[in-house]
Amino acid sequence: MLTQTTTRVLEPVDLGAALAVLESAPVENAFVAARVQAAGLDPWRLGGEMWGWYADGQLRSLCYSGANLVPICATPDAVRAFADRARRTGRRCSSIVGPSEPTTQLWRLLEPSWGPARDVRGHQPLMVTEEPSTTVEPDPLVRRIRKDEIEVIMPACVAMFTEEVGISPMAGDGGLLYQARVAELVGAGRSFARIEDGKVVFKAEIGAATRQACQIQGVWVAPEFRGRGLSETGMAAVLRYALADVAPVVSLYVNDYNAPARASYRRVGFREVGAFMSVLF
Repeated sequence: MLTQTTTRVLEPVDLGAALAVLESAPVENAFVAARVQAAGLDPWRLGGEMWGWYADGQLRSLCYSGANLVPICATPDAVRAFADRARRTGRRCSSIVGPSEPTTQLWRLLEPSWGPARDVRGHQPLMVTEEPSTTVEPDPLVRRIRKDEIEVIMPACVAMFTEEVGISPMAGDGGLLYQARVAELVGAGRSFARIEDGKVVFKAEIGAATRQACQIQGVWVAPEFRGRGLSETGMAAVLRYALADVAPVVSLYVNDYNAPARASYRRVGFREVGAFMSVLF
């Protein structure tokens, strides 16, 4: 039996079908689903194109092509089609990120023309929880950051990003896009920190958020305060806010080599349910 397949850039009229694909795996797809729910499929508002892969006239897989290249519910055939399109358009993204299996395949197909990468993080455990921590008491000093505290939180955000990604977010455009993103999260009430004497001791954000799931990101403890359990009590506090105010499922993903962080998140109540992969340029 022959199967007719095609790949094309989705348009605003395809929104319902795209959301159906995204919502079929709400935890894995939280990052892209949040963008699509807020902006729709218009490339200018979305910040990139959404590619769709069809089999027998039905939309089965997606790939977001913007600052990141993200395969979504991508079958092996869809990944090959997305790789062909990505090769034709050339690399415009700063990273490829997504569930490990399709992302591994996508990078294998793109590496000959897009490589080498600056860093490849092949296995980043995806962790989730639906309950507040029963073993770690939330830090009562962790709270939402106010809009007038952006200058206080920004140095910690820059330090976290530089430590995690290996380059400063202030490079290139002078940090304008990064500062706008931090301000957006603060304005939405999704930036949290413990501040002592005007200095950020712990911080984290709820980055992506949909009705079904949200994702904690940017977890950071000031170097001189590490080893005191503040990441655990801080995460327990952010988890409490997330479950109460944002979504019924909270997720995060972490580098597999960061054993202390993985152990910390497990103590707070997160469990591993899958894995992501990131290719950084």
